[in-house]
Amino acid sequence: MIATVLFIALLVLLLVSVPIGICLGLATMIVMVFVDGTPPLVLLARSVVTGADSFPLIAVPLFVLAGDLMQHGGMSRRLVAFANALIGHIRGGLAYVNVLACVFFAAISGSSPATVAAIGSNLIPEMEKVGYSRRFSGALTASSGMIGVMIPPSIPFIIYGVTAEVSIGKLFLAGVIPGLMFAVMYMAIGRFLLRKETAVIEATKEFSSASMAETFRKSFWALLVPIIILGGIYSGIFTPTEAGAVAVLYAAVVGLFVYGDIGLRDLPGILAQSALTSGTILILVIMATAFGRLVTLAQIPADLANWLTHLSDNPILILLLINLLLLIIGMFMETISSIIIMTPILLPVAAAIGVDPIVFGVILTVNLAIGFCTPPLGVNLFVASGISGVSIERLSIAILPFFAGMLVLLMMVTYIPALSLFLPSLW
Repeated sequence: MIATVLFIALLVLLLVSVPIGICLGLATMIVMVFVDGTPPLVLLARSVVTGADSFPLIAVPLFVLAGDLMQHGGMSRRLVAFANALIGHIRGGLAYVNVLACVFFAAISGSSPATVAAIGSNLIPEMEKVGYSRRFSGALTASSGMIGVMIPPSIPFIIYGVTAEVSIGKLFLAGVIPGLMFAVMYMAIGRFLLRKETAVIEATKEFSSASMAETFRKSFWALLVPIIILGGIYSGIFTPTEAGAVAVLYAAVVGLFVYGDIGLRDLPGILAQSALTSGTILILVIMATAFGRLVTLAQIPADLANWLTHLSDNPILILLLINLLLLIIGMFMETISSIIIMTPILLPVAAAIGVDPIVFGVILTVNLAIGFCTPPLGVNLFVASGISGVSIERLSIAILPFFAGMLVLLMMVTYIPALSLFLPSLW
């Protein structure tokens, strides 16, 4: 009864366009008020307070602010220039530059749509000038942008770490190898799609060591960001949360005094934009804490685990069903919301079949990251469409080859745990 009322209330509220954070809180309150045998309403207030009282959660607004400062501070433009000087001379090089620049920016932003916006606004027009179609450039950028939530620091990994109570540092490490595998896959598919593009091949420039040295010098301060953040975390100098504060300070100093792309008058706007993004995420998190506790008290995760294990005792099939469910959810729900709602429901199921919580965090994040690239809610598609001027429908078709590669790597991440656990095992 509790589960039925809870999810019907949530679905109705979503259908009438109530913000997802408010949906979670209202659905929880409706069940507590109108369904017998539920905890008293005071549990909602307590859960909201305890959900907000989390030191690791402070990392979210800090990394959001750091990403906004880096984007406005000219780091993305300099990273694109360095990537172009490094591998732009290879045939079809701007496609490789696009992916490599997304990897670089992912390592300083932690956000997929921000990666698409920062890299796409710089590269899509440049790619068109030398013969790349806007459909191809938009699809490649939208796909590569999903690396933004896999390469550390990753905001979805932080949310999952807080929700599942697992090490955020180990999650960061677990995403490195899968993230790099996705990057290589995008480069390979891009090269295959460009094999007959004569204009692109003829536009390939010559390698210049002087240009590489110059762009490296200009992007040096941006390239230091992942070294400082990740080096500090894994050397024990500071925690992931403290790393967020370091990233904010570093981004502000570089943007204001080294690159000079940010002025003091720009700071209020950047802070307001970051506060809006962070506030949305944090409301989701604290409301989902109460929702998750009610879900647990209603024994929904245990019932789901029993149902799946009775359906089949084969872990391979159960993981396949979980992946299918998450892919569908990723098409219709925002990533942070999905992580918060689905972690307390699916993690016990995964644990029951022997899946490591760190591995499941990567599986969950990869599934939902694919949702950034799939309609109708694919945020990366909307950002890339806005930059390229290509319709969502045409981009959705152009992205299909990359989507096929995503599914192949998703299966590898799901069924080869060593891909996610190798680096955390060394820490």
